[in-house]
Amino acid sequence: MAEPYRFGIEEEFFLADAGTRGSPGPRAEGFHAAVEARLDHAERELQRIQIETCSPPSDSFAEAGARLAALRAGLAEIGAEHGILVFAAGTHPTALWRSQRETPAERYRGIVHDLRMIGRRTLVCGMHVHVEVAAPESRADLGRRLLPFLPLLLALSASSPFWQGRPTGLAGYRLRAYAELPRTGLPELFDGADDYARYLRVMTKAGAIEDATFLWWNLRISAKYPTLELRIADACPNLADALAVAALFRCLVRRVERDPALNASLTGASRGFVMENLWRAQRDGTKVALIDEAQERAIPLPEAVEAALALVAEDAETLGCAETCARARTIAAQGSSADRQLRTYEAALQEGARRRDALNAVVDSLARETAGGV
Repeated sequence: MAEPYRFGIEEEFFLADAGTRGSPGPRAEGFHAAVEARLDHAERELQRIQIETCSPPSDSFAEAGARLAALRAGLAEIGAEHGILVFAAGTHPTALWRSQRETPAERYRGIVHDLRMIGRRTLVCGMHVHVEVAAPESRADLGRRLLPFLPLLLALSASSPFWQGRPTGLAGYRLRAYAELPRTGLPELFDGADDYARYLRVMTKAGAIEDATFLWWNLRISAKYPTLELRIADACPNLADALAVAALFRCLVRRVERDPALNASLTGASRGFVMENLWRAQRDGTKVALIDEAQERAIPLPEAVEAALALVAEDAETLGCAETCARARTIAAQGSSADRQLRTYEAALQEGARRRDALNAVVDSLARETAGGV
């Protein structure tokens, strides 16, 4: 089933009151009820101000893109009927965590009870990409060897320059907020399937977690499917950007699976370089310079993108997604959503808008871009 490396994409979205651009309040319940009645592959998330969609398993980015575009259009239509804007972004430009209420579901109540204030502060949206592998028992090894590529994928998806109604100075603040939670960030350098299985067994037997779905790392072994799940990406308002990140990850999975020597000798220092690159990607987004361990220098994102595309050229051709992957060049050259959001914000301020009105302009632009499809 791993050929042709089937994949699925989960997208998380924020809601905003169409008038205030803040939290939609009681209107959210009517919106969620309408979504449940009219849309398949859409469900609630941790906070009532959020909603998630997913594409069924596919081997075609054209098919997946069409499904996700239809879901986005459906959410926008239902939102308009309820006075709500729907948009993808890593963080909400205007909403305040103290004003939010969690979704009344047993799992989410349990998470908030366990995490206390940290759970209530979790106001972030990401994109998750599942990729099926040929040998599911090899996923711990594959995940380990994919770690050096994560900062690149984060930089391409960065869409969270605002937090709690103010600019952060970072292109991707989402992971800084999410880092408050336990069992987030980079996974450990597991020695293999047995080492990972032992970790999971001890954690569950000790009562630390109920199951593997409570491991919220940037890249994890799926507990439900024979997949590796990318979780590092910010939610992308531009669907073409989202598909590019997903396609590049899919090709990288195939590349490391067919080449057991690639990144086979990662060390503690290697993980340290990945950690530093993650910080750089969060801070600088598409302007980042990423440390190349082999070259012992930092390289700008366009150069890193070209190296990644060259590395997976055969995989992209075989999987039929070379054009989708190539979109990464455009993102590196023209900027990610974070750059567009900041340009919108600064332009509004220069025209004399107050800070809140400038943030409202950002929300409006995010909603338009999210609904626009590919």
